[in-house]
Amino acid sequence: YGRHMMAQSDLDLKETALKEDLKFYFMNPCEKYRARCQIPWKLALQILKILMVTTQLIFFGLSNQLVVSFKEENTIAFKHLFLKGYSGVDEDDYSCSIYTQQDAYDSIFYVINQYSQLKNISLGALGYEHEGSGLKICKQQYKKGTMLPSNDTLNIDVSTETECIFFKPQELAGKKAELKLNSSFFNLEFYRLIQVEISFKLKGIALQTIHARELPDCYAFQNTITFNNRAHSGKIKIYFDSDTDIQECKDWHIFGSVLQKNTQYILVFDGFVILSCFASLILCTRSIVLALRLQKRFVNFFWEKYKRHVCHADRLEFINGWYVLVIISDVMTIIGSILKMEIKAKNLTSYDVCSILLGTSTLFVWVGVIRYLGYFQTYNVLILTMQASLPKVLRFCCCAGMIYLGYTFCGWIVLGPYHEKFEDLNTVAECLFSLVNGDDMFATFAQIQQKSTLVWVFSRLYLYSFISLFIYMILSLFIALITDSYDTIKKYQQSGFPVTDLHEFLKDHGSVGYRKEETSMPFICCC
Repeated sequence: YGRHMMAQSDLDLKETALKEDLKFYFMNPCEKYRARCQIPWKLALQILKILMVTTQLIFFGLSNQLVVSFKEENTIAFKHLFLKGYSGVDEDDYSCSIYTQQDAYDSIFYVINQYSQLKNISLGALGYEHEGSGLKICKQQYKKGTMLPSNDTLNIDVSTETECIFFKPQELAGKKAELKLNSSFFNLEFYRLIQVEISFKLKGIALQTIHARELPDCYAFQNTITFNNRAHSGKIKIYFDSDTDIQECKDWHIFGSVLQKNTQYILVFDGFVILSCFASLILCTRSIVLALRLQKRFVNFFWEKYKRHVCHADRLEFINGWYVLVIISDVMTIIGSILKMEIKAKNLTSYDVCSILLGTSTLFVWVGVIRYLGYFQTYNVLILTMQASLPKVLRFCCCAGMIYLGYTFCGWIVLGPYHEKFEDLNTVAECLFSLVNGDDMFATFAQIQQKSTLVWVFSRLYLYSFISLFIYMILSLFIALITDSYDTIKKYQQSGFPVTDLHEFLKDHGSVGYRKEETSMPFICCC
């Protein structure tokens, strides 16, 4: 009997200690400070990190904006330099088009002539690629055959052949280039011509970054001009594609200490960002590890005393999703900051990867602020409503998505040849999503070509049924699901939330032992 009493006493002591630890774990930072005078380091660090990460993102965004604008302005300049008769606006997904054989010859020779005179006519800091490159012209065509459209006669070998000719920059002013230009290569047989592709590489230096107190970048522009005659419809579409590669300048000397000091200051600031994120990563990882240990203690004690397993919902109470979000954000910020430092030092040029990492991490940091707003009942309604409605919304979206995909495929195959917004699956999906949100409805109805009465009637039935189904039924049901969850949460806040085993276990435990009547509180808790 005495041994049983000792065991019961040990179990009671273990229960009391466990309840105290659980009670303290589920307190917010200010309550923890009142209970044990534990300074909310994570809260202070997250606020500091928000300011630092946002400032870092703004600096990088301004720098990246210069890179993007330089690429776009050079692409526009190249089109005006090398495309004969370019109006300044692309016709469609191609830059311009030609309709006669003479226009085709003039456009090809115009590119060669402009390339040879580039240094004399270009306003930019451009130069040729010196490492064995130059102007390359390739023509792709069907093998020999005959075609007589007047007699509906066709005799052609569908296998293709490709022939290329190459011009070096230093050869364009000599007799060798003149012989190549007069060769049989430029005798084009348009009835079997598929395409002519002209490619060349240029180098450039962006000097505008100096005005922003940054070191300049060196660029390599791989330009490709394609004369597309695949349709053989009497219209050759001219495509211009410029693939830009940012490279490290091999040898640069810039006089003046302002750029060097500015770069050093930014690198030091990035280093502080990495340190703050690393400290946040350690603190949040430590909190998750301690929470898992506490969960294990609670599960073992519950089985030891009540001989029951803890439900899945109570187990998830110990996993703080906000900490997971902060850890992901910290890892992305650290990697992005390292890349940014390398870009700033001109050792790397991965602007796109760095912008994705820093942009996503900043998004997660600001989303994490909602966690601290959740300590106030008024703001907590949003978080609780999202948590309650998310499973139902996901199931609902799966069902609605099947109908949406059906309309997408149907619209693409039927209306694609008659409506520019239904030409490909991606465009159809974007158009239908816009219709669900009430955007551009009249234009979608009006732009259908009335070449086929049957298709025109079908388009009306298709659009009216889609808009009626998704806006008046599916979208209304979607909103009703969220409204129902909101009403449920409001009802729970008035009458009390459903009690789980964990809540029941902590319900009778007071926190008197934690309270301290006279303690000085940090300024942030007072706020």
